[in-house]
Parts: sequence; C-alpha cells; structure tokens
Amino acid sequence: MPETSRRHLLLGGAAVSAGALLTACTSNEPKAAKDAAPAGSAAPAADDRPGTPVTIGFAGPQADHGWLNAINENAKRRAAKYSDVTLEITEGSNDTAAQIGQVQTLINKKVDVLVVLPADGKALTQVGLQAMKAGIPVVNLDRIFASPQAYRCWIGGDNYGMGLNAGRFIGERLKDKPNATVVELAGMDSLELTKQRTQGFDDALKNYPNIRKVARQAADFTVESGQAKMAQLLQAQQKFDALWNHDDDQGVGALRAIAQAGRKDFLMVGGAGAKSAMDAIKADSGVLKATVLYPPTMAASAIDLARALGQKKGIGGMSELEIPASITLYSAVVTKENVDAYLPTGFN
Repeated sequence: MPETSRRHLLLGGAAVSAGALLTACTSNEPKAAKDAAPAGSAAPAADDRPGTPVTIGFAGPQADHGWLNAINENAKRRAAKYSDVTLEITEGSNDTAAQIGQVQTLINKKVDVLVVLPADGKALTQVGLQAMKAGIPVVNLDRIFASPQAYRCWIGGDNYGMGLNAGRFIGERLKDKPNATVVELAGMDSLELTKQRTQGFDDALKNYPNIRKVARQAADFTVESGQAKMAQLLQAQQKFDALWNHDDDQGVGALRAIAQAGRKDFLMVGGAGAKSAMDAIKADSGVLKATVLYPPTMAASAIDLARALGQKKGIGGMSELEIPASITLYSAVVTKENVDAYLPTGFN
C-alpha cells in the first residue's frame, strides 16, 4: 500500500467526483472554435467522443473479497463505456509468481497501457519496470510498487486518511462526553495498510483528550473473523461508546456479533463503503452510523488514466498536458445525511 509521503496530489472530492473529473479527459476531437481554450492553455477537450484506439491490459489480484471484486467490475464497466478502448483482463491471482506471469503475457501482447493492482507491490516491482522499459506506461493501482520508476502514475486510496476521518467523526460525536471510551476492530496487522488506518485513528483521537481507546482486535477482512473478534471485544468490554471497524466486509460479521449480544449502547463507524453498510446507515436502526470510503471506483479512474495515457491526453479540469504522477483519493465519511449521493458506489 502507498506511503503517505508518496501521495503528491490529493483530490478534494470523494469517489464520485474523482470519477467525474477523470471521465472527461481523453477526447481527440477538437472543440468548436467558440469553445476553444485561450492561447497557451493546455486543457484537453472535456468530452468522451472516440479518439485513438487504446488497448489496456488489466491485472489485479483474486477477487476473494467484496472490495476486490468491485475493483474488477469497476474496471470492466468503465472500459466498456469507451468504444475506443479494448480491455485485456487477466484472471486475478494472489500468487505473486502467477500474477507476474500474467503481466508478462500482457507485455508480450504489446498492449498500449497497463493497469496493475499488484497482490504484492514490492514483489511485482520488477515486472512494472519491465513494462516501462518496453515502452508500455503503467498505471499502478492502490498497492504501490517499490520504485517510482516502475509506474507512470499511481492512483489509490488513503489508508491513513480513513483512520483520521473515522477518528474525527467519532471524536465530534463524543467530544462532550466525559471519560468516553472507544474500541477498534482492525484488519490484518501484517499489512501496512492496517497500521496506517490505526495510526490515523490514533492521531485523530489525540485532539479529544476526553476519549480513550481501551481495546483493539485485529481480524482478517472476512465475515467469520469479524464476527469472532467482535464477540471477543464485546465480552471483554462490557461498556464503551464507539467502535471503529476497518472493513465493511468483516463488519457484516461484527454486526452479527453485536446483534447476538443485544448491544445497542455505542455507535459504530465502518470502512471501505459496502452497499450493505450504506443501507444500514440509511435505515438508521442500529449501531452503524457511518462508513469511511476506500472507493473501488479507483479502478474506473485508473482506466480513464490509462486511456488518457494511450491517447496522450491530460485530465479535464486541469491545465497540464500530462496526467499527474500520483493521485490520492479522499476518504469521505458517509452518513445518513449524505448516503444517497454515495449509494451508487457501494459494492456487494
């Protein structure tokens, strides 16, 4: 996963606005004279009319998680939107050797651009370098390669920002409650992304001296582990005021454990943006009050970026001729008040 220091560009909009910005970026058709940009402006035409044909190779990990499946679906749907894009998609794999082989096959096919969400960024760095040396620009999606020379553009979510915004939401809800306590249901501690989400959460809570984190359990991003670990937390902590759960998939299990225990005495904030979580937030009949986005729409935006690279275009709404080197998506907090705007991005 990306380090904060490499996130050179922060897009202020959430997933919805990120897709909107990138969608309007790649036409090769000139605007009418009356709409022409001022002399010296590098802004590209902001429409989706067909341009130079582009073949995009897409390689992602195995879709064994709701978010990863949504990544694949977002990429496919976006590519299908463009008559000038041909998508060569591999069968996802969590085996690094197998994924390296898949990317090498795409390189041998001489695709115009590669979009790669590596199962392991460090392990796939060499194949990213191989593609770049072969003249095939790489859009590195989410899990970052070990060298910036292995990709032309990185786009992904903000794990630290997820924890930070979850902590801020909880902090604002509890800021007037003396001696408030919170617990955390994390992901997998072996992953850097989990450490970043926890660090962001802890840093946010430093602004609320009345709030103390009293317990933390690490789950495995699965429904089963979420239920088991949440049950342990509930048994160990007879009373607390808020729960920060890193992942909406494991949150399904967590909510089962909460229902089985008959607990309604705290608020819960989830993570990633699953449709089931958004539906629960909208119904407002349980403990889940918000989820912090880690938008899988980033895969659709990666296709937009790849198309722009293949057609030698920039991004609509920006003045530069080239696409950015790095784009970090904002971790928006979805609540009952704004859930309708984000529901279309929710994944199963």
